[in-house]
Amino acid sequence: MRPSNGLPICELRGVQMRFTGPKGKVQRVLEDIRLDVRPEEILSLIGPNGSGKSTLLRILCGLLEPTQGEVRHHGERLEGLNPGVAMVFQSFALYPWMTVEENVRIVVRARDLPEHEVRERAHQAIRKVGLEGFEEAFPRELSRGTKQRVGVARALAVDPEILVMDEPFSQVDALTAEALRAEILDIWADKERNPTAIVMVSQSIREALLMADRVAVLSGSPGTLRTIVDVPLPRPRDSRSPEFMKLVDHIHDIITSAELPDVLVTTPVASSAQEDQVEPLPMVQSADILGLLEFLETQGGTSDLFQVASHTHVPFEKVLTTVKAAEMLDLVDTPKRLVLLTPLGKRFVNANMDDRKDLWRAQLLELRLFRVVKEMMDLEEGEVSKEAIVLELATRLPMEDPEQTFETLVAWGRFGELFAYREERGVLTPE
Repeated sequence: MRPSNGLPICELRGVQMRFTGPKGKVQRVLEDIRLDVRPEEILSLIGPNGSGKSTLLRILCGLLEPTQGEVRHHGERLEGLNPGVAMVFQSFALYPWMTVEENVRIVVRARDLPEHEVRERAHQAIRKVGLEGFEEAFPRELSRGTKQRVGVARALAVDPEILVMDEPFSQVDALTAEALRAEILDIWADKERNPTAIVMVSQSIREALLMADRVAVLSGSPGTLRTIVDVPLPRPRDSRSPEFMKLVDHIHDIITSAELPDVLVTTPVASSAQEDQVEPLPMVQSADILGLLEFLETQGGTSDLFQVASHTHVPFEKVLTTVKAAEMLDLVDTPKRLVLLTPLGKRFVNANMDDRKDLWRAQLLELRLFRVVKEMMDLEEGEVSKEAIVLELATRLPMEDPEQTFETLVAWGRFGELFAYREERGVLTPE
């Protein structure tokens, strides 16, 4: 049965998180997070990449210990793993050599329960998520949606008080995601059974509002809790209703004002540290940026940020990342909630392909990261190994994935014909 005293199940009190990079550089990931998880609620965390959402979940689960602050479970300071939490991972995290039933049983067995109870819990969880008949199947035989159902069944089998989900629907198609959301809500709505609360990370404002009672909005680098938005709408929710869209716009404005501030800098003075600073690359393809620019051209050169997402049918968070990438290249400007082509952006979008490449290449060399790579190639007489660049990226950007950054670096560089990656030899060379 669920607790009825209304007190928080878990609390994060002044949580901070720091990681130390390869050369001892300290990266601030979370800053003074104060948040509680209440009985009979769904809490959604939303924010840009780099705002520490997944790190916060792992702290809540007890998988990471905060650098400062504490997590409390039913009023007691959490030491080690959180006994009331089970997690559903974005990447499914199934054991490929085990069947569906074995994947579910193994987590129950870790609770030192009798084998008959292990079997019963596994069967109940499998039935609850509609996987009857799949017990003997292996993960390689399953669709993405079915794999995620196995992940949910595995979490439910341990009877968690809090179900924690890290972007659980991002790897499945839209229709499967919609069905899974409805099933999770049905399971949570059963007042006689756990989970009593759900905490989920989402990259979609719409999804967060469809699911959650409260939406915690994080801003990034380091991650801070910007605000918490209550969602008073009754379930099931109509995502086309004026009340729903008003909340979408409200959260959109909160994120936009935090991530794309309209700041006027009148007398920039670059310190030596700033001159050596390498900017993280937004993980978007050059084609995404081109698509954004061409869409803006069809809109007379300007559009509301949220309307870009609505008209192009691209998730808002990806639009936000693409806009930031285009802004880094000085192709767009973002006054308040608008996105508009700069004079350079207008030249670019109206140019032929050869001229586009020339403009793109020139803008890449305005970014310190591309100048660093070019300097490395010059020092190595025209080519540099992938391993050397990845190591440099890991050192300069300790909180970024160096492999993903390398892939983005190569893609942007190829489009501007700045350099080419010779995959068979694992080296970067001038184009």
